Amino acid sequence: MSCTNKKKILEIEELSVSFLQYKGKTSRQSWLPVISCLSVAVREGELVAVVGSSGSGKSLLAHAVMGLLPENAAISGEISYKGKVLSQKDKEKLRGKEFALVPQSVSFLDPLIKVEAQVRGPKPDMAKIEAQKEIFKRFQLDEKTEKLYPFQLSGGMARRVLVSTAVLSGAEVIIADEPTPGLDLDMAMEALKVFRELADEGKAVILITHDIDLAFHMADRIAVFYAGTTVEMAEAEDFRQGEHALRHPYSKALWRALPQNGFEPISGFQPYAKYLPKGCLFSPRCPYKTEKCEEKIPMREVRGGYVRCIHAD
Repeated sequence: MSCTNKKKILEIEELSVSFLQYKGKTSRQSWLPVISCLSVAVREGELVAVVGSSGSGKSLLAHAVMGLLPENAAISGEISYKGKVLSQKDKEKLRGKEFALVPQSVSFLDPLIKVEAQVRGPKPDMAKIEAQKEIFKRFQLDEKTEKLYPFQLSGGMARRVLVSTAVLSGAEVIIADEPTPGLDLDMAMEALKVFRELADEGKAVILITHDIDLAFHMADRIAVFYAGTTVEMAEAEDFRQGEHALRHPYSKALWRALPQNGFEPISGFQPYAKYLPKGCLFSPRCPYKTEKCEEKIPMREVRGGYVRCIHAD
């Protein structure tokens, strides 16, 4: 499923996001960097899975692309759509039209509007209505579901409604932020198949997930995040081949942590944004750490992928 010859639809370059916060009980404020030098690109017809532990910046990436960051956020770097660098106003115009988000929280559904209106959008034609009914059947949502309000849905039903909304949006860029929690394995696989089909139709799809196992069987490429930055971009095939095909020590650790690969835990913990180490953010936990790891580490190409590590070969 290689997409390397297709044009880039969405490109994020050296993205950094900080939040202005009060220090303790005083009136003093300081900036807390939560994403730094994060880069990822998605081509037409490509599904890129974004993986990493909680707090690594995955959801913030989605909100930055959609222009949904709060007022106390400062953003630097570039987010481009079809070659054009986007401003906040650009993102707001694209949101819900060219860009669609499947949010992590089901609370994004409007509690005062019935499901059918939220999924179909305003003034739907018969084709849109029929498409909604078909996707509901696929997700095993009873026909009566469309007449319900969000509070009448179970968590799993609400999740499937959110996915249906993105499918029917017609957007060129679809970002799915943890779309499978609350779904059984069969339904989770069905949801991921839908995203795969959207990519095969030419859409650019970002799948943010903790389900690494499912991701590397559906994705074209995997972006590995750690402590707010990208540490590796690899073909999904590299994860399927095994640890030897990966480049970054953290990516290898994620692979070893899968149940079928030994369920091996990694010592230490991901650093808090306020106390990031110098240089390589993974260095305090890395067995290969040297003094050079405390310097700035750029992304570089290694064996057909990209990695932020001086030891990768």
